[in-house]
Amino acid sequence: MMYPLVQELAAEGFPVRLTCGVLGFSTQAFYKWQSNPISDREWDDAHVTNVIVDIHRDDPEFGYRFIADEPERCGINTCERRVHRLCRDHKVWSTTVKKGRAGSGKRPGPAVHDDLVMRNFTAPKPNSVWLTDITEHWTSEGKLYCCSIKDTYSNRIVGYSLADRMTSDLAVSALRTAIARRTPTGTVVVHSDRGSQFRSRAFRAVLTANGLTGSMGRVASAGDNAAMESFFSLLQKNVLNRQTWATRDELHYAIVTWIEHTYNRRRRQRRLGRLTPVEFELAFCDQLEHAA
Repeated sequence: MMYPLVQELAAEGFPVRLTCGVLGFSTQAFYKWQSNPISDREWDDAHVTNVIVDIHRDDPEFGYRFIADEPERCGINTCERRVHRLCRDHKVWSTTVKKGRAGSGKRPGPAVHDDLVMRNFTAPKPNSVWLTDITEHWTSEGKLYCCSIKDTYSNRIVGYSLADRMTSDLAVSALRTAIARRTPTGTVVVHSDRGSQFRSRAFRAVLTANGLTGSMGRVASAGDNAAMESFFSLLQKNVLNRQTWATRDELHYAIVTWIEHTYNRRRRQRRLGRLTPVEFELAFCDQLEHAA
């Protein structure tokens, strides 16, 4: 850190030997630094730090251990100890880790979209308003996370994704599935809470690329996404809490079967005139097209 100071003083006429002697290092060390001010190690650290910051921006819950698993995807080989050192030096901490003082745990980040739904969980036609959220459940192998997307017109689950980690990729995968299945046109509002997965650059990029409009509820207000919470409550009662799950694959299969076979195609809903979501769309989507 003192070498730049020696260089500045030398430009003002102070002898290098004198300055190095006062600061306590040799002139050889200064000239070696001057010939290569940024070492290869520092240059590599800068690249790894950029990757760490990008990963943390998309998934603030990640601690250094989870972050250390990600650089390999970007073609960067590094070790966990190095990632820990860089996270410590640049104060990149998981948002779920308390820093040793009261009230310093996880805090939702700022909204990146306005609330365009305002607790009105109805829609005049399909693909007008989609709701999304993430739930989790334990298995003997660890947690399984599920991100689902519901169309408020028919309450149909139009996209979902399951994984062993709650990352932005989980939300992005669910959104891409919904887009591929529905191929929406016109204005589609995608409403979520303020979870980091939905605030991530990757999720917002998919919204923008497909002409979708983001919407977010308030902090600590479950009612702002109550219709999605209602679906997860049904999932909890009908699948998650029915038994102890040994493996993630076992629970994964049970969730997919319940969504596709039971919820979308067999479970009748009074709000839909005692029709299933699939039946409701088949019955009324044609009428909407003819009316248009």
